[in-house]
Amino acid sequence: MNADRTLLTDVHWALLAPLLPGRAGRRGVVAKDNRGFVEAVLWVGRTGLPWRDLPPHLGQWHRVFVRFSRWRTRGVWAQVLATRQAAGQAVPSPRQRQVQLDSTTVRAHQHAAGARKKRPAGARA
Repeated sequence: MNADRTLLTDVHWALLAPLLPGRAGRRGVVAKDNRGFVEAVLWVGRTGLPWRDLPPHLGQWHRVFVRFSRWRTRGVWAQVLATRQAAGQAVPSPRQRQVQLDSTTVRAHQHAAGARKKRPAGARA
């Protein structure tokens, strides 16, 4: 993976890696590439594109999605966030200092745009 195009710095990875399942020295299956997997998840989050559009160098989209879903179901992501927040390490990446909200993602009530307009007196329909 090209280091210039990664979303996860070595410093951030050093904080994150011990919190993830599948570490060496623990019972059970050892994850072969947690960092690559987390990079793929971050890519989907950053771009907002569907899982199917995941570039091949980040892994097979279906495998990444299934693993992401399993971790979500098991509460891995919530635990990582809670642990980092408790340690005061929930600092945003230097590459992501602000979050922008696009109005196309904010749902409005179905009648929000359909209110009747008042017509001035004497105006014709």
